[in-house]
Order: sequence, then structure tokens, then C-alpha cells
Amino acid sequence: MAETIQEVEDEYKAFCKSFSKESDDPVACIHFTAEGEVTFKSILFVPTFVPRGLFDEYGSKKSDYIKLYVRCVFITDDFRDTMPKNLNFVKGVVDSGGLSLNVSCETLQQHKLLKVIRKKLVHKTLDMIKKIADEKYNDTFWKEFGTNIKLGVIEDHSNRTCLAKLLRFQSSHHPADITSLHQDVERMKEKQDKICLMAGGYEVIYLTEPVVEYCIQALPEFDGKRFQNVAKEGVKFDDSEKTKESHEAVEKEFEPLPNWVKDKAIKDKIEKAMVSQCLTESLCALVASQYGWSGNMERIMKAQAYQTGKGISTNYHASRKKTFEINPRHPLIRDMLRRIKEDEDDKTVLDLAVVEEPDEEPEETAEDKEQDKDKEMDVGTDEEKQETAKESTAEKDEL
Repeated sequence: MAETIQEVEDEYKAFCKSFSKESDDPVACIHFTAEGEVTFKSILFVPTFVPRGLFDEYGSKKSDYIKLYVRCVFITDDFRDTMPKNLNFVKGVVDSGGLSLNVSCETLQQHKLLKVIRKKLVHKTLDMIKKIADEKYNDTFWKEFGTNIKLGVIEDHSNRTCLAKLLRFQSSHHPADITSLHQDVERMKEKQDKICLMAGGYEVIYLTEPVVEYCIQALPEFDGKRFQNVAKEGVKFDDSEKTKESHEAVEKEFEPLPNWVKDKAIKDKIEKAMVSQCLTESLCALVASQYGWSGNMERIMKAQAYQTGKGISTNYHASRKKTFEINPRHPLIRDMLRRIKEDEDDKTVLDLAVVEEPDEEPEETAEDKEQDKDKEMDVGTDEEKQETAKESTAEKDEL
């Protein structure tokens, strides 16, 4: 009697658990026959948990998770390049009739057909991972093997586009969940042509892990959309002529303030000052240059430098000054502009414009400092700020 689909699935699960000596069902499993230049059969599966010591010798340890058979005769599990480094968690068996039994393992490892087998194994593995249901993928696979996918984007140039579709990030759309780049692109606003990293109504991808910075640097674009790090200068969300004209008018109106900040107030601490196009609530921000390190990348590199000794490159990037961006819609900034026009040597404004060092007392938040400055300059309450911001936005729309 023909077996049911459930019975077949149960047999695969039993095989995988027996093969890996684990009690949990695999996250995904695939059984296929490849034909063409070389014919072979294979069963591959993804375990529920990361194998112990997977990253201890990443890239240098021979993988023993793929066992090679030739005409049902076990040959070896001691191959270095059966699978790429980033997929070293995949387990399974390969049985080929196109390889010779009368050669040594060293000779077999150099066989040109093994490269064909490897290519097909990678293709089938990625296809298997793509078919994992979203809920199971996010809750199980990504938590265990997300780092492997990110490393694959960095290292595997030939499969980078496919691996990028498997990436998951936290984003401002729903901070409690994770999202794919494809979902982020689908939710983009009209005329938005870049994926934002890090905002006025635009969804932003959060890069919360060190390896993600390298991963995104290795991925120039996704689905035709380039990445835009909002922690760097020159962020633009709309390149229409109307928006350009409006921003040019705002820049002209506020021109005295950025010039005063750069030339007089904090000239030794910043590279330049400019009017921001993306700040909505914060009064100002320090951002990196287009080719500089973001704050997150700087922390990562400094941490590595402290372990290995600072290099010339680290010292150079760490010493680069930031760009100071101001929010023209913030009432405190507008009041500073008014005071600067009246008196460039206003002591109150000079004191408040100083870029402070990191807090020694972390309990004093940026919000507390802003409230203190508001009181000192007699700017007004939060409600009054919001009303001023609305009026400023309305004026901008009219321009």
C-alpha cells in the first residue's frame, strides 16, 4: 500500500534524528536526485540547534556533517569544501555513482565533479531554507543560524542575492518582530528609493549586531534599492523639485546658524554644520560623513582595536570629526537663530551650543538636558513645541 505524505515525512524525521543523534525534529529536510554532468542522490537537513563549537574554528575546521557515499559504499566525511563555510551547519548524505571507488580520498577531493556536486548542494540547501514557513523561520531558524546567513552575504559573492532574501532585521515598523528586506521594500513610501538603516514616518532597519554592519557593507543593494544609513550625513527621502526648492529656502533662512556653529561655537569639534532633512523631533544630531564610520561601527572597531592593538586605519577613522546637523523645525533651534541674528556673542547661546562629552552620570538623559535648555532659553512646553513644529511644517509645504 502506498505510504501517505505524513508517513514519508515521519521516516525522513526519523532518519535525520538517527543520523545526527539528536532527539529533536529537523527544522527543514530535502531529498532530491541531481542529474546532468554528475548524477547523485542526497538527503540534507537543518538541525534544530547550532552544533556545538560551530564557530570555534570557523573556516579552518573540516566539516564532518556531510557524508559521501559512492554506489552506497561509505567513502568519507572528512571533506573541507563539501559545503561553504557559512552553511557548515547543514547535515546529510550524498551518494554518487559517477565517482570512482579506486582512488584515494586526497585524489577524490580534487575531482572536478565534486565542484559540481558542491554547487548543486548549495543551490538545494538555499532552496530548502527559503521554503521554511515564516513563523518557523523567524522563531527557530533565524535565532540559531542568522549569523551564518549574514556571514554568507559577506563571503559568498555568487549567492549573495539569494542570501540577502533570507536576512532578517528588527525595524521601526514593529520593534517586537523581525522583518525581511523584501517586506521592508513592499512597505516603502511613494518616491522612497532607498532602504533606511537606523525619521519621520519612514521605516528604518536597525543594525543591532556587530556582524550586520559588515553584512550590509558587502550588500550594495536589494531588489534595486540601495541602502541609506541615516547615521551619516546627507540623508534624503524625496528628491522631487518641490522638495529641493523647499529645502533650499530653509537652508537660506537658517544659513547664519550653521555658519555660526561651525566658525564660532564648536569649530574645533566638528567637520561642518548643516540643516538636516530627516530630523523630526530631536533638535540636532552628530552624524558621520558619507565615507566615515557610523557610531555603531566606530564602537565595534574600537572594541577590536583594544584587543589587538590600534592600527593606523582605526586611528584615522576614530579621529575623524563628525557633521553637526540641526533640525530647522525645532523651536529651540528657531530661537537660537533669532538670538544669533540679534547678537552673535550671546553668552547663553554659546554655552548651550557646546558639544558635551559622554555623561558621567547616565541617569541624566538627553531629554532632561533638553528640558533644562528650554527653561534657560524660555522656549516653552512640549505642547507649545509641537504647535510650533506644525506651523513650521505648514510654512514649508507652502514654499
